Amino acid sequence: MNRSWFRLAAALALTVAFAPSAFAQDDDDASLKLAEPDFNLMALPTALRLPARGSAFRVTHRFLRPLADGDFGDLAGDLFGLDNGAQIGLEYRVGLMKNTQVGLHRTNDKDLMLFTQYGLVRQGQLPVDVSILASIDGTNNFKDSYSPSLGVILSRTVGDVAAVYVEPMWVNNTNILPKDLTDDNDTIIVGLGARVRFLPTAYLALEYAPRVGYAPGDDHISVGLEKRVGGHSFQLNFSNSYGTTRRQLALGGSESWYLGFQIARKFF
Repeated sequence: MNRSWFRLAAALALTVAFAPSAFAQDDDDASLKLAEPDFNLMALPTALRLPARGSAFRVTHRFLRPLADGDFGDLAGDLFGLDNGAQIGLEYRVGLMKNTQVGLHRTNDKDLMLFTQYGLVRQGQLPVDVSILASIDGTNNFKDSYSPSLGVILSRTVGDVAAVYVEPMWVNNTNILPKDLTDDNDTIIVGLGARVRFLPTAYLALEYAPRVGYAPGDDHISVGLEKRVGGHSFQLNFSNSYGTTRRQLALGGSESWYLGFQIARKFF
């Protein structure tokens, strides 16, 4: 009898000691994360992991007409910016292995960004999820100026309702002037973001990106309304900039606001 009680107590102790780590490691990356349904907010990435051999595609579309130009009649006459030009981005990412994804994002001004993301620690092992980012932007189809970046995503989900993000990033070579002519050639971005699920398949997304170092223009800010339909995500957003790469994010925005949308699709 004493030996049976000892075995039961030992089994319970081992279960308590190793349960948090085990549950964190058994997380299924292919399952839907209700609080974190997509790999991006607007310009800022999220900590969502891509399963090995899975992939995802995104189209970003930012109309170039400032919403405050002219009166309401002018804006309506331009169909709220739809009649004007746009900056369009195409993005594709793949899961190389568990916790590791790579991808590319190209905008129609010929800015090409190659990026990778590694999920270092899952929430449950620590109070927050920790991911590491690295990317490099190249202008003129990756032929001219190059802007490497490094960053970290610290995120926390709150049940199935919300996810919050703090994303410090360093972006090099953001100033168009040669390095030997300027003291400010780097930009430090502290991305702040959140996504809140207010209906079963509808979300409000927010992001703000204050900067230090070389920081022209106004800090980027964006808000979006999102609808999830199966593996698709449709978002309507408003932003003071139309950049979607790390270098473009470092360059900031303006005092004007722009209408945009994005469509994302998962393949897993």
